[in-house]
Amino acid sequence: MATASFAPLRHRSFALSLTSSFVSSTGTWMQTVALGVYLTETTHNAVWLGLLTVCAWTPALIGAPLGGVIADRVIRQRWIQANNFVMALTASALATAELTHHLSPQLACYLAIVEGLCSSASWAAWQSLLPDLVDRDEVFAAVSLSSAQFNLGRIIGPLLAGVTLAFGSPGICFAINAASFVFVVVIFSFVRCAHRPKPTTPIRIWSETKHGAKRAWSVKGCRYPILAIGTVALIASPFIALVPAMAIQTLHSGRIGVSWLVTAQGVGAVIGAVTLPALARRTSRIAVLRGSVATVALALALYGLAPTLALAVAALVLLGGAYVGTLTGLNTAVQLHAPTSERSRILSLYTLSLSIFYPLGALVQAAIAKTWGVRPVTVGAAVLLALVLGFVTLRRPAFWREIAVTPNEPVVLLAD
Repeated sequence: MATASFAPLRHRSFALSLTSSFVSSTGTWMQTVALGVYLTETTHNAVWLGLLTVCAWTPALIGAPLGGVIADRVIRQRWIQANNFVMALTASALATAELTHHLSPQLACYLAIVEGLCSSASWAAWQSLLPDLVDRDEVFAAVSLSSAQFNLGRIIGPLLAGVTLAFGSPGICFAINAASFVFVVVIFSFVRCAHRPKPTTPIRIWSETKHGAKRAWSVKGCRYPILAIGTVALIASPFIALVPAMAIQTLHSGRIGVSWLVTAQGVGAVIGAVTLPALARRTSRIAVLRGSVATVALALALYGLAPTLALAVAALVLLGGAYVGTLTGLNTAVQLHAPTSERSRILSLYTLSLSIFYPLGALVQAAIAKTWGVRPVTVGAAVLLALVLGFVTLRRPAFWREIAVTPNEPVVLLAD
């Protein structure tokens, strides 16, 4: 089983890119935890956590489609390097402001906007690069390993952040994150993939974005996962933004509690990312996806009801595995069904769906949590997700059938 899960690592360029992404993920999670602690301790208001999430994710409204168009035209590795260089500058600015005692919640949000713009612009390039680095039957495993490295960073990053915050300040975490972006810039100089013909037509951002959106809508195997990730992001994903509030204000476990909860989700995600590809080969992608969504609803309810930090940690391990199974299953469906010449643009729409509805859900749930508390909001989200899953399963069975189909060859339409 492990062989199938780790098969993509035999490709040198994939291994290099995955390693650099892991280093960056670790730095990102150090910064995420440190910023969450900073905002919670300085403002004592969960709404700031929602606002930070909005500032970090809504720039994808511009960054994702723009990045998708550019990534379909240029060398994707260079586009990834350019965006990581800018993110290194924003993280450095964040570190400098905190270490010199000039950081404010407003400044943190402004810098999050810039970093969010670059992150979303490069994400489509990274995702669309994956199928070019591995064999076609290894795409699910490659996407899973990509999720695994991100969530392994979720484990190590918070632990390092916890140690750093215990003996230092959030600014040190921000500085380490800046260094991790520089590492990506260096490593991607050695990533190679098959040459793509360079487009000769002038770039037209709006028309090419609209063309990619039409392609995505016309292929149900792309359309349904894009709609699904938006639904999951709106209902379930906001628990991630509210972790500091749950740990500090509800479970009264302080900074250490934040690190434990974030780490627990990462542990579950890594376990899921490593084991689910092999399980999907023995059963099916769609069985794993449906089971993952159902488990997200169950685990989210258990997390919301957990009376102690230990039980909340246990629930988040389960939730982390199910959540990564959900995102991996939906992302893989888009990867396999996307027309080759529009892959980056279509994947940017997947990113856009996540980037719109996650911060929206986080802001709404944070506002409700300010009045009603984090527990009721989390349990309510779990119930709503279960209702949506039941409706789709019973009343829209074609939804699962379209996602389950695996094209024998990359989708190439007549206009290609």
